[in-house]
Amino acid sequence: RIIVALDVKHPDEAKALVDQLTAYVGGFKVGLEFITSTYASLVTARNDEASALALLGSLRRLYAAIGDQLFYDGKFADIPNTVAGAAAGVKPLAPKFFNVHASAGEAAVKAAAANKGSSLLLGVTVLTSIDADACQSIFGDTPDMIVFRFTELLIAAGADGIICSPQELEFLHQAISVHGSPVIARAAYERLLKVTPGVRPVWAAVGDQKRVMTPGEAIKHGATYLVIGRPITQPPADIGSPADAAKRIAEEIAEALA
Repeated sequence: RIIVALDVKHPDEAKALVDQLTAYVGGFKVGLEFITSTYASLVTARNDEASALALLGSLRRLYAAIGDQLFYDGKFADIPNTVAGAAAGVKPLAPKFFNVHASAGEAAVKAAAANKGSSLLLGVTVLTSIDADACQSIFGDTPDMIVFRFTELLIAAGADGIICSPQELEFLHQAISVHGSPVIARAAYERLLKVTPGVRPVWAAVGDQKRVMTPGEAIKHGATYLVIGRPITQPPADIGSPADAAKRIAEEIAEALA
């Protein structure tokens, strides 16, 4: 149930985390920080072929270590033609998941879905760093309602799952599964993967996240996967190593599922 966010700059750092955590988690997310940093390092290694080759070797070793548990967190948000090209571009990596912003619109999500290959397509709804006031300013409504509308869009466009705060999962469950929605079929909603960042154990700092829950709470509200970064990759000293943190979170998940 745990996907670890590898928000580091170098593939050797990322592989060290993968080696420590593979036995305890279900996947690894590489996102904008890692993708941009490694791309910049590769293309600026002018007149230093040895460094470029060493970095390329590190990337390949990391990819081999992650295997079929890769979440490519590119967060595609552009016109449909560009999103289609980006989705096709990531296809050789055969990630388990990749994602697109629902705010790019139904046509862009459909373009990603048409080019997803064997991967599962996830739709980003409202970032978990956005609070209610910011959501009103950006999208013109509350996080609950915007996530509901984006969920409708993602189902219509052929996405396999949604990415949202666990707080919105409670609202979606009530609106769709309990009360019944005239616009989203219960069966279609239940088939969706529910992937939740903004998950923080009680012993971890909240940081820049605004809409958070503990791992146990997120699972009880219907989360399929929990995306967790710093609480695992940079745990408090009294928790121990990243592996200790992951094991502790896995135990909390197991209790929630019991």
